Amino acid sequence: MGDESAGSILVVDDEPSMRQLLAGVLEGEGHTVATAADGAEALAAVEGTQFDLVIQDLKMPGMSGIELLQRIKEHDPGMLIIIITAFSSWDSAVEAMRLGAYDYIKKPFDTEMFRQVVARAIERKRSYVRMQDELSTGKKAGKSGLEETDFFDRLSVVGAGTFHISDMVGNSPKMQAVFDMVRRVAPTDTSILILGESGTGKELVARSIHFMSLRASEPFIPVNCGAFTESLLESELFGHVKGAFTGAVSDKKGLFEVADRGTFFLDEVGELAQATQVDLLRIMESREFIPVGGVEKKKIDVRFITATAQDLEILVDRGLFREDLFYRLNVIRIELPPLRERPDDIPLLAGHFLALYSRRTRKQVVSISDEAMRLLAEYDWPGNVRELENTIERAVALAESDAIMPADLGGAFGPGGARKRRSPSPPPVPGESFDLQKRLAEVEINYIREALDSCGWNQTQAAELLGVTYRQLRYKLEALGIERDKPS
Repeated sequence: MGDESAGSILVVDDEPSMRQLLAGVLEGEGHTVATAADGAEALAAVEGTQFDLVIQDLKMPGMSGIELLQRIKEHDPGMLIIIITAFSSWDSAVEAMRLGAYDYIKKPFDTEMFRQVVARAIERKRSYVRMQDELSTGKKAGKSGLEETDFFDRLSVVGAGTFHISDMVGNSPKMQAVFDMVRRVAPTDTSILILGESGTGKELVARSIHFMSLRASEPFIPVNCGAFTESLLESELFGHVKGAFTGAVSDKKGLFEVADRGTFFLDEVGELAQATQVDLLRIMESREFIPVGGVEKKKIDVRFITATAQDLEILVDRGLFREDLFYRLNVIRIELPPLRERPDDIPLLAGHFLALYSRRTRKQVVSISDEAMRLLAEYDWPGNVRELENTIERAVALAESDAIMPADLGGAFGPGGARKRRSPSPPPVPGESFDLQKRLAEVEINYIREALDSCGWNQTQAAELLGVTYRQLRYKLEALGIERDKPS
């Protein structure tokens, strides 16, 4: 092992035999190792020496492992920490990951697996240092796909403890909480589950996490699970060897392999078939897979970020989603609020998209009229930020002056006026003739009809607005007997 891959590591464990074992394995790999028997010794060591990595037990006398992790992070927020835990300490391990631990290892563990986890951590540290050096000298972010955009263009500091990233814009408390979570989890390698309705920006959050992580210069590979059939998704994810099936005339790399060393983003993960769920769980645990039709295993080093508009816990209860996979994905959960729950951000977002599309179209559209802004602010936005962005893009393209006018908004803002944000009225007191299922069906029909009307009965777009898949919408149309009104 060369100097580039060797690091300075602190091992913290109250058991002398475990300290000796870990130190021996690490020194055999060329690392410089210091040891500590408890939290107090560990803090003294961290304050006096610059380490690349800390490996610590969770269960120790005196200062707990969780407290030690917090104290180390307070001293050095960028420190990578690997947690060693027994299965009975699973809840504490999850809490440690939420507080910024890089990874965790369950006892008893395989020595070779331990070496690989440490090697990945040291490489992440080296990548982080290289990225910081590049940023300080004004260089671009290499293979990250940012083109002419610097890392600092993706991260804009707007106040103490708050920021926005690229097109993630918002001053509301709910969005500031999202930004804070992104900032805290980005430097780790923790699995992240992003929840939110369609159009709230789940992929944008995933990309932001990637560009702020130690993997920023490596690939970001997004896959929409609802866009593929089961067999096609399997081939896309795992790749295949020549002759694996009819039409496989040559070897093809799968997306897992393409994403090696980077971030793999699975959108609409709730759409995964049961067999694919099993494969994903195996890959997340072993970091290896076999291409379709192949026999040799391939190893990968990727960070997994997943997203869904569905309630995975309900799917688990119904037996449609594996419980063990859910817990593996749900280490860190980020929930994105729908736009209707943060109406104060609408003018801010509208101004942001106005500047973006005026620049792209090279049109001098510099403002939004008061009446147009009032219509935007009063609208419900079932399609969330994506619908607002599309509305502003269309308005800029149609604008005939330097300001967006109500007539430029079109769509839901055309003849008949905009649908305003719904103010929920108190439900009627149920009586003897009250039919809950009928009332719920009426509400569901109204929402579906409004979504379809707003996009000219394009069912694919309506499904996006409603936060469901195309197949789910088709089922609802048939089950509820919804048909397009014929013109008189």
